[in-house]
Amino acid sequence: MTPPYNWGMRTPRTALMALTALAALTACGMTAVTPAPSTTITLPGNAVFPEGVTYRAATDTFYVTSTTDGTIFQGKPGDAAATVAVPGSTGGTAVGLKVDTAGRLYVAGGASGKITVYDTTTSTPTLVRSYGTPAPASGTRFINDVALTAEGAYFTDSNQPVIFKVDRTAANGAGELTAWLDLTGTAITYTTGFNLNGIAATPDGKYLLTVQSNTGKLYRITVATKAVEEVALGGATLKNGDGILLDGQRLYVVRNADGVIVPVNLDSDFTIGTVGQGFTDPTFRYPTTVASTGNRLLVVNSQFDKQNGTPELPFTLSNVAKP
Repeated sequence: MTPPYNWGMRTPRTALMALTALAALTACGMTAVTPAPSTTITLPGNAVFPEGVTYRAATDTFYVTSTTDGTIFQGKPGDAAATVAVPGSTGGTAVGLKVDTAGRLYVAGGASGKITVYDTTTSTPTLVRSYGTPAPASGTRFINDVALTAEGAYFTDSNQPVIFKVDRTAANGAGELTAWLDLTGTAITYTTGFNLNGIAATPDGKYLLTVQSNTGKLYRITVATKAVEEVALGGATLKNGDGILLDGQRLYVVRNADGVIVPVNLDSDFTIGTVGQGFTDPTFRYPTTVASTGNRLLVVNSQFDKQNGTPELPFTLSNVAKP
């Protein structure tokens, strides 16, 4: 995949070919479509430091989390500003989240160790169930991101080598919580720093893909057997990998501290990936996660690099064209 074309960088031959193609389209009564420019959506508040984003196509609604107090915002991709869907609270926090086709919202609670499920089909989202993950024998938890299959919601813990699962076969989509996979002794080795971060499920629910931020490695987990395998990237790494988005056989990986989104083209069984050219946008402010709205991407601007300084207000969500 290549970034959006820059007309000023084209060679004369390339420009001539493009103009010829444009003339042919015009002659046939067709109009060339230019992607709409990037826009931003304001997230109200002076200390939001957002992290996660998810999108429900049925209602054309996105949801974004605040790490500061657990507020969940909602809006439409064309809105100028989001509104509060779930108010935050003192000591609250929310990180990655996903919404299913029934409108249930699954939210990772970061350092709180909590997992929550909301029903967004009511006039205001209502709590379906809240879980507390068990305290580790040593260290701390950081429930970071979530992927959905028909059977479960799978949550990464960036500090402890475990993946949690909420059973989704229950009538309300919020069954029992289990420590589904102990990663000790698998291909994934936890080291100092943030480990597993973003996670995504293949459409058939057969595999989970997850990125390890501190090593830049990508892994495939077979759901039925819990087998873990490193995805071969030909020597490339995805260091600082945060949120990930699987779009067909293409995986978008947000590399937060680098300020770029990197496409990885995967083979049919998700074991080999070719890392493409990363792209950025002037609206990005330490991006963390990404959601798809057709031919557009919604990208969270966390500004985590300014948590101990002065953030650039307002906090925003970028709406950019897929390159």
